[in-house]
Amino acid sequence: MATQTTASCTGSTLLQPISEIINLPLDQVNFVACQLFALLMAVWFRIYLHPSKTSPFIRHVVATLLGSYLALFCFGWYSLHFLVQSGLSYSVMVFSGLENMHKYCFIVTLGYLILCQITRVYVFDYGMYSADFTGPMMVITQKITSMAFEIHDGLTKRDAQLNPNQKYLAIRRMPSLLEYLSYNCNFMGILAGPTCSYNDYKAFIEGTGFQPRHQENANGKENGKCKQNEPSPKNAVISKLSTCAISLFVYLSLCKLLPVERAIDDDFVSSTPFYLQVIYLYLAMLALRPKYYFVWTFADAINNAAGFGFSGYDVDGSPQWDMISNLRIMDIEFATSFKSFLDNWNIQTSLWLKRVCYERCPVNPTAATFLLSAMWHGVYPGYYLTFVTGIAMTMAARAVRHNIRPHFLVSDSHKCVYDIITWACTQIAISYTVVPFVLLAVGSSLKFYRSWYFCLHLLCILVVLVLPVKSRRRQTKEQQDGLHSTDNNCNQKEKAS
Repeated sequence: MATQTTASCTGSTLLQPISEIINLPLDQVNFVACQLFALLMAVWFRIYLHPSKTSPFIRHVVATLLGSYLALFCFGWYSLHFLVQSGLSYSVMVFSGLENMHKYCFIVTLGYLILCQITRVYVFDYGMYSADFTGPMMVITQKITSMAFEIHDGLTKRDAQLNPNQKYLAIRRMPSLLEYLSYNCNFMGILAGPTCSYNDYKAFIEGTGFQPRHQENANGKENGKCKQNEPSPKNAVISKLSTCAISLFVYLSLCKLLPVERAIDDDFVSSTPFYLQVIYLYLAMLALRPKYYFVWTFADAINNAAGFGFSGYDVDGSPQWDMISNLRIMDIEFATSFKSFLDNWNIQTSLWLKRVCYERCPVNPTAATFLLSAMWHGVYPGYYLTFVTGIAMTMAARAVRHNIRPHFLVSDSHKCVYDIITWACTQIAISYTVVPFVLLAVGSSLKFYRSWYFCLHLLCILVVLVLPVKSRRRQTKEQQDGLHSTDNNCNQKEKAS
């Protein structure tokens, strides 16, 4: 296997002997080796380049240079695309007017990413993941576009025009070129992310990240009693590395035993009862997820080891290091709704989609968000089939939750039954939805859906047509109107009294 993929690896060949010994593609070996090196550098960065010992300028320079080295080692000359994308976007930020800067930057950054994805997929290696330099570009795209919107919010809008989270994220000063490159290409997140806000990264570099501040999902005692000493990430890093080891073991043990492609094998479909096909599909998707658990948790551990990712203290006063975490494994595996699964999977991408699209799109934000997610992921047709199906699933799940769930809240036993049923339905729906995301091609994806008679597609359409559901924005508006009317009634009663 290693020798077959060596030619498509554009990075360093220094670790070729190791690739041949362990029989893994060279690009994967390079990736893991670079992440291990980044973990060591993160510990060194936190101890020897601590904000109390060195200036933000030095920390920015070192973080950028180390990130550039890792990119060159993994992707060779393809890593120049990172600089080209960042350079074009920064030029748009500087030279275009503030009123439309965020829109132009969004178009240029996403357009360049899509151009690179088209070239990689349809010119070089369709269906291959070797030398996938567009992976880091996807994270850089998130960072650049987020920064553009945050600069626009900070320099063109008043605080009254922003919601609390936008107010916190708003950037009040145009970042320098060094700050911009450090944010996009630092060694902690250059290969696998995760995305973070510029203000949080800047606070980390300057050493103010442990001061109490607003968080989108803040909880615990951070806003009340704040510890003055800087918490250690040691326990969090060890815990996350242990999760990585378990995830890698599970993935390597099961991925070849339960291939998703078997779900469209003619012999398997014709000889296997439908209920067993459903169970197999769930197990096959369950075997795929640990790969993402490994990559994202390892990236999170690297950031934590550098001292980045502290989110406050829990109710017991223990430090929490989940500010930029990308997933919650238990919440994923035991999700009882489609939305709950998505909210805990690839969290930072979900937040990015929410901040740049869902909260700002004036027409059908749900469909627009799924479409943007498909465009961002790549140009394989399977991605678009997955996200179009996801729109139907989301609407149907929302309708079921609004109309049926209240009837099961009358007692704990009824709610337990509801949770068990919705857990099973959620896992089946997720597995059914993401099959094209794994198979990539239109033909194989439609072959799978035909073998299931498009049953969940038809069921979703039926549910949406039969069960009424209000849009979230309409609900929010009605709630606000209700609050206003309540306030007015209270004021009238007070005046009357």
